[in-house]
Amino acid sequence: MKVNVEIDCTPLEARQFIGLPDVQPMQEALMKELEQRLRANLHAMDPESITRTWLPASIQGAEQLQKMFWGQVQQTLSGITQTASNAMGSFSERKARE
Repeated sequence: MKVNVEIDCTPLEARQFIGLPDVQPMQEALMKELEQRLRANLHAMDPESITRTWLPASIQGAEQLQKMFWGQVQQTLSGITQTASNAMGSFSERKARE
């Protein structure tokens, strides 16, 4: 036996029929608070604030940032050069032994 029951009601009517509490006022209050928080945090999203937050306090200007960047590049390149030199040295030693 198969029985199908169709009920045509709104979600609010279904919640009231089952006896669930009405959470709409609480939801509206939470949404208002969330909207206020989002509006307050929009100020923190301007490029100047983000830059100030992300860059350490020791980096004052673009010049110091550039020096730091080039220092890292030089350190990386010197490491690559040294690794290549070591590899070539071991290759030369193998050739000499043959």
